[in-house]
Amino acid sequence: MTAHNSHTLSQAHCVACRADAPQVSEAELPELLRQIPDWNIEVRDGVMQLEKVFVFKNFKFALAFTNAVGEIAEAEGHHPGLLTEWGKVTVTWWSHSIKGLHRNDFIMAARTNEVANAAEGRK
Repeated sequence: MTAHNSHTLSQAHCVACRADAPQVSEAELPELLRQIPDWNIEVRDGVMQLEKVFVFKNFKFALAFTNAVGEIAEAEGHHPGLLTEWGKVTVTWWSHSIKGLHRNDFIMAARTNEVANAAEGRK
């Protein structure tokens, strides 16, 4: 696989992910994680997920960020878990249809970072 920078990843679009789509391979995983180094892999019920906590000054800014992530998710037809609390939002990406991580999840994590970089009220 050729090396991509995070700019390239964030510019990519999600592809339709059917139940028989392959999960990200062990070989691809380190390269994709290098492009989003601030995201963590969490395993819940045997399902790998990408997760990151974004910190804001208050609930208003956290909610605005949640809505902005919701907009990019809806535009791509790929939706994260979003936990909005006072001053923070936990964003979790994984592909429900394949019960694991697809390249789409890394694309959307990179795009979430871009939304965060443009967001107001970051701590």
